[in-house]
Amino acid sequence: MKKITKETYINWYKDMLFWRKFEDKLAAVYIQQKVRGFLHLYNGQEAVLAGALHVMDLSKDKMITAYRNHVQPIGMGVDPKRIMAELYGKATGTSYGMGGSMHIFSKEKGFYGGHGIVGGQIPLGAGIAFADKYFGRDGVTITYFGDGAARQGSLHETFNMAMAWKLPVVFVVENNGYAMGTSVSRTANHPDIWKLGLAYEMPSEPVDGMNPVKVAEAMDKAISHARKGNGPSFLEMKTYRYRGHSMSDAQKYRTKDEVAEYKKIDPITQVLDVIKEKKYLTDKEIKAIDDEVRDLVNECEKFAEESPYPEKQQMYDMVYEQKDYPFLKHRL
Repeated sequence: MKKITKETYINWYKDMLFWRKFEDKLAAVYIQQKVRGFLHLYNGQEAVLAGALHVMDLSKDKMITAYRNHVQPIGMGVDPKRIMAELYGKATGTSYGMGGSMHIFSKEKGFYGGHGIVGGQIPLGAGIAFADKYFGRDGVTITYFGDGAARQGSLHETFNMAMAWKLPVVFVVENNGYAMGTSVSRTANHPDIWKLGLAYEMPSEPVDGMNPVKVAEAMDKAISHARKGNGPSFLEMKTYRYRGHSMSDAQKYRTKDEVAEYKKIDPITQVLDVIKEKKYLTDKEIKAIDDEVRDLVNECEKFAEESPYPEKQQMYDMVYEQKDYPFLKHRL
């Protein structure tokens, strides 16, 4: 695995803090009704993404996930200003304002969504991996889904095919404890979701999803396994979300004390503790990073606020393009 260095920890701190503050800003503007519809935030789960990005090859590896999908494309290299604009429904967004919160997408950066259908991305992730294998592109697809989606029948169909064809895919369930408001312990007679992979003789294991080092180690092993042509792996990232399932969630299914306990192992705090313990940064340098993150988030907000809404004609231009269609010219 690529060595975890001082620079790694500093970058993890910068990235995870930015993702957290980006999401906090979205929560604030959502209350102001500047972002509409559903809004699912990633607060608390940042180590799952940070650890994965450390070992991925972004020149050829790909990622697909569910609707909690704002910060993943930022990590993959998409301009965060365009993501903020997309959430605002503005024409400068990643999908020209037509996708919104649950459907961020960037083929250029290898991020294939953002999917609102629970578990819908599981077979799609395997399909992307199949294409990579078919065309000999040496890429690996990271396919994320939530603990609720693990109960979908499409998971079993996909696991079976992925193993039969030895597809270069890593399946990752982000087990944050609750499928919307339903505890994992109430959705099945066994709490260990990772064991589902064992029925297909798929390499499977649980991972501490609050620690980016543990995530990186597990992901490196799984990605290397897939890249060598040995097929898929299944990882259960045991993590936690500090906010509700979405902004409309009253969170009556858990106590404030429970959330407070998990905040004691906050992934950002864990990384910052190492930075301070090893004296990688001074207090002044840490504050400079905090200020830089705040300014960048404000830049994203300003860009989104000042961007125009799309013209109505765009709805027709984005449906499909037919070269011999005689009436409307496709303009995008």
